[in-house]
Amino acid sequence: MREVLAQAAFQLFLERGFERTTVDDIVARAGVGRRSFFRYFPSKEDAVFPDHERCLAEMTEFLAAADDSDPVGAVSDAARIVLRMYAANPEFSVQRYRLTREVPGLRTYELSVVRRYEQTLAGHLRSRFGEDGDGALRAEVIAASVVAAHNNGLRLWLRSGGEGDPEVAVDHALALVREAWGRPAASTASTAPAVPEASTAPVVPFAVSGGGGGDGDGEVVVMVARKGTPMWRVVQQIEAAVGEN
Repeated sequence: MREVLAQAAFQLFLERGFERTTVDDIVARAGVGRRSFFRYFPSKEDAVFPDHERCLAEMTEFLAAADDSDPVGAVSDAARIVLRMYAANPEFSVQRYRLTREVPGLRTYELSVVRRYEQTLAGHLRSRFGEDGDGALRAEVIAASVVAAHNNGLRLWLRSGGEGDPEVAVDHALALVREAWGRPAASTASTAPAVPEASTAPVVPFAVSGGGGGDGDGEVVVMVARKGTPMWRVVQQIEAAVGEN
């Protein structure tokens, strides 16, 4: 019945427009009463997004079963659950995307749905990084990054009319998130927070002689970084400099 109502609603939205379609119109098309509609959907906006509650529940279950070894990877994989939901019905997903672009109220509703996904991801990360201080901040920032990366790739696919494989663009975007946040997330507990992670300023390594015999023994590598340089970038440059020397 939920699918029947959602299909009837969406057909009417496309035919008449969202604003000109009433709940009475939807139940008449579906051949049921108003009570049946409100048993499944609190509003006609919910009928445009009938699959998000199920998807959110699946994401929550997936994260509950994830291990602690790779929190950033876990939330990235959780985001792919949403992608697969869209990819399962390309025609409907593209039509919904276009309708949402045309109706400001639907766009607002969609943003609230996206926020719920983001909060679910952030909640999982806080359980791994901690609820206070930088742990909570890191969780919020990574969750927002995952959602932004996922949505960027998804919208590229939707704007193309659902052509091709949507996972290509999404996987590429999520790989950037894991590259930026994966190592700091894994090493936070053992790395002193000497440099705040808020800038992409360059890190410059140079060698200072430590009184060795001229073959590099005893040489000290000094890192110069502007305040606010991300710790992962500092570590990356240290490893590069040590390797070169």
